[in-house]
Amino acid sequence: MTQSHSILADQVRALIRGCSKPENLLGAAEHSSQPTDWERVALDLFALQYETVPAYRLLCDARGRHPGAVRSWLEIPAVPTQAFQELEFTAIAPEARSRVFHSSGTTAQRPSRHYHHAQSLTLYEDSLRPWFAAHLLTPDTAFPQGLRPRCLALTPQPTNVPHSSLVHMLEVVIQDFGGAGSVFTGRVGGDGAWELGLEATLEALESACTDGAPILVLGTAFLFLHLLDALSAQGRSFRLPAGSRVMETGGYKGRSRSLPRAELHAAIARQLGDAQIIPEYGMSELSSQAYESGGRFRFPPWVRIRTLHPETGLDTPEGEPGILRIHDLANVWSVAALETSDLGRRHGQSFELLGRAAEAEPRGCSRMTL
Repeated sequence: MTQSHSILADQVRALIRGCSKPENLLGAAEHSSQPTDWERVALDLFALQYETVPAYRLLCDARGRHPGAVRSWLEIPAVPTQAFQELEFTAIAPEARSRVFHSSGTTAQRPSRHYHHAQSLTLYEDSLRPWFAAHLLTPDTAFPQGLRPRCLALTPQPTNVPHSSLVHMLEVVIQDFGGAGSVFTGRVGGDGAWELGLEATLEALESACTDGAPILVLGTAFLFLHLLDALSAQGRSFRLPAGSRVMETGGYKGRSRSLPRAELHAAIARQLGDAQIIPEYGMSELSSQAYESGGRFRFPPWVRIRTLHPETGLDTPEGEPGILRIHDLANVWSVAALETSDLGRRHGQSFELLGRAAEAEPRGCSRMTL
């Protein structure tokens, strides 16, 4: 008999709790070996999703992959993220869906859709908290135990972009970790694209510098670029309090102005006073995020990655480019195995992000539409 979603969600939570301390999380992420229970949960979840997600069952049948014949997580079929634009990969009945996250497509693209209800959102939040804290709030001299830092989110308010998984994530971060003065300063423009609320952002930065306590500045690449351009035009810069950190995520989505990541980070360091920059990688179809450290991204231990040759579909050797495939156990009510359109080089369970594969649609939250 197939296990229920609630039972498997509890098993995923047990994996999360088992390595919830930052030092345990970061240590576990370094190892490529599978925890004892990880593959068992992955196979049980595959069987459940085959039975309860009709679109996924059709895909698996077309590939000749069935729960009884699949013996390894490496054999579990992955769904291309583009397929979420056309089909509903969800076990949640229409009347039970309380939230849907959209991919950050342009107005000319049909967005991907990742449906949620109260239980799936709770697991999403359980997944994001410890990995965010492990990378942005590691206890040290800047963030001693119990400190709730001011958070400055350059994105629009959650109520204005209800289909953004990134903004929902930032809302949870601010509610759970943010201190006094935490604020969203972005807005939605007339074309549906996100814009920087410059006046509110400058006011928040000035206030943080006056207070002298470390701050977290959170936003997309394009919103940071907008801020840097405005500071340059005004001949201004800030020196954020020691220990401040910047989380940068997302691309430029076809905007006319862009910068290579290294140049963007150098400009942030110049104009925001050498704050530590921590890039984030996520997508609406996932329930977990990766953060960069030492030039490589890492997902939490309940996620596994592979890189595959775009023509043969075979795993590429470590250090060689391939299409990034992500197996996220926190995607209990959707599908756990996803094939992205991103190129990466795998090093154990960390990876270098190389960009988009040829012919892939642009991604990133910098041109998020409602």
